[in-house]
Order: sequence, then C-alpha cells, then structure tokens
Amino acid sequence: MAVEDDEQRGGDTAEGQPADAASAGQAAETPAAEQPVDPKIADAVAAAEAAGVQNGESVRVDSWIWAVRLVKTRSMGATACKGGHVRVNGQNVKPSHTLRIGDEVRVRHENRERIVVVKRLIRKRVGAPVAAQCYVDNSPPPPPREAVAPAGIRDRGTGRPTKRDRRDMERLRGLMGGGAGRPREH
Repeated sequence: MAVEDDEQRGGDTAEGQPADAASAGQAAETPAAEQPVDPKIADAVAAAEAAGVQNGESVRVDSWIWAVRLVKTRSMGATACKGGHVRVNGQNVKPSHTLRIGDEVRVRHENRERIVVVKRLIRKRVGAPVAAQCYVDNSPPPPPREAVAPAGIRDRGTGRPTKRDRRDMERLRGLMGGGAGRPREH
C-alpha cells in the first residue's frame, strides 16, 4: 500500500526516474541565453523550428542561402553556385551540395563577400530577425558609401547643370573623346 501511495504522489516515473528530474532535464536543455527576448521574434523562431529540418534530413546550399536571406531568390542562389560564387569550407560547390551545422559558407554577391557559419538548418524562407539566428556572420564590414558613390553626381537642389558642367561630365565619362566640343572644320 505504501508503494501505491508513492506512485499516486508522483514519486517515480515509468523509467525509474523521479518526475521532478525528468522535468528538470527538459529545462536544462533550453538555456535562457539562447531564447530571444522579443515575443514576436520568439513566435517567429518557434514557427521556423516547426517548419525546420527534422533529424536526418539535409538542406541544399542554394535553398539555405535563400532561406537565410543571403540572396533574393533560390534561382539566384543556384546561379551563384554554378558561377563559382559560393564556397563551403573553402571548396566551390554545386547547388545540390548538402550543408551541415558548423559549415563555413562564403557567398560573393554584389561586389561583397559574406562569410557565415551555419548555426541552424532551415529550408523555408523566414523573416530577417529569425534568419540572423540561423548563422554566425563573420563578414567584413561593408565599404563606406562615400567610397562607392559614382563620380559626376551633383548635389541635390543645385539646379540644372551649366554648359561647362555638362562638358566636364562628358569629359569625365569619356563621351567626347577628350575634346571639349565638336571637331573643328578646316
């Protein structure tokens, strides 16, 4: 009768472990540092994990770089792989290459190289805050905007360019072949 009372109070589970230890093991598996603070992000992460990859399934590299928003479309990801712009662990890869957690992915896109380490495998495209949690970004910072600005751009609000300004811009662009105007007639 004493054994029946212990079981009714929740003393032991079927595996022989106390019920409190089983629930404590589940709490220890999810550290508080990994859980996002914002409830909207927490909901999005939960949805992404529900739609994520199950154990034993693989994810194609073109699909993953699209899902974490490194490229705009999956076909752009496949084209980048075929063109040699995607490297996994230092090797050029085909679009069908499978990724694993811990792989280093380098994507050269729009004159910039993104270097990321795979933290979570996902197959479906998710929002930007959730996508940022799927990889560790080791990319160098983007170049400053001043260094990228094209030459010959006028300040806003200065009006139409004068004839002299137009000649200078044409000379800069090389449209007139170095001369200031039309060739002279003799």
